[in-house]
Amino acid sequence: MSASPEIEIAGRRIGADHPPYVICELSGNHNGSLERALSLIDAAAATGCDAIKVQTYTADTITLDVDRPEFRITGGLWDGRSLHELYREAQTPYEWHPALFARAAERGVTLFSSPFDETAVDLLAGLGAPAYKIASFEAVDLPLIRYAAKQGKPLIISTGMANLAEIEAARTAALEAGAAGVVLLHCVSSYPAELADANVRTVADMAGRFSSPVGLSDHTHGTAASVAAIAMGASVIEKHFTLARSDGGPDAAFSLEPAEFTALVRDCKDAWTALGRAHYDLLGSERANRQFRRSLYVTADVKAGELLSRANVRSVRPGNGLPPAHLDEVLGRRAARDLTRGEPLAWDMLK
Repeated sequence: MSASPEIEIAGRRIGADHPPYVICELSGNHNGSLERALSLIDAAAATGCDAIKVQTYTADTITLDVDRPEFRITGGLWDGRSLHELYREAQTPYEWHPALFARAAERGVTLFSSPFDETAVDLLAGLGAPAYKIASFEAVDLPLIRYAAKQGKPLIISTGMANLAEIEAARTAALEAGAAGVVLLHCVSSYPAELADANVRTVADMAGRFSSPVGLSDHTHGTAASVAAIAMGASVIEKHFTLARSDGGPDAAFSLEPAEFTALVRDCKDAWTALGRAHYDLLGSERANRQFRRSLYVTADVKAGELLSRANVRSVRPGNGLPPAHLDEVLGRRAARDLTRGEPLAWDMLK
């Protein structure tokens, strides 16, 4: 049987045979403050997450500042806002990045980012980013994927809105360009996403279709979808994080607060531990309780030579007598000696 596909980020092995890799996405929840961004890193590191992720772009590298209808958002959290306005508010300035990487290193947690153009890749490469995350909206930007892959690091690719052909094209482009492995994240690109739309069974389907570790980029409220994804074989969970939803911010409405994220990390890793392996062997922890299974016992005193019947033999706990499967063989036999109520039944007690 071949081993499950896996990759490595900053010395951490990621794949179905390893505990889930939980990524804390800061996004634009710094609310334009470097100090808040640093506080987010401190708080994220304290949750026990495996990695922290930011996003590296400027409003001008991700969109255009033009007044046309297609550059304005209709519906959802950001209804009526222009793309340029939203990204100008949410961007993590390039000049902050050295301080963010340094703070993460001080806290002993891995930091990487989603680049949105070649200048972002170059910046992150200069800071020693150990991986690159390709966002769902960029999964069709094969030139960007190839440019990031040329750095020789793993790529994590969100697949929201992508069909199977587009997912395969993105994965192939990354590997052919030199990526040190690819992780594919099932994702629903709505903000927030409804639980009914999460469709986390897709995680298991992706694992069967692609020879890559798979996971979930989760935009739903709460943690249920992420924990369910672990049961479906997710090796990576990505979830948005904020200090407090009441503080506001572009993604605050569907982000977890510190105590919630700590619970997410714990529950995902516990769920993975609980998966174990498929088997039917007696566990060591069960061995002591085996004696309390049901077996055949004498339930009323029986004289030697008397018939055994349901009036004096029954299946009860504990398990020191004959297995209950032998009840029909026992009934109608005669006692080989006097039997006392409470004795476990054995073959040498029967004629």
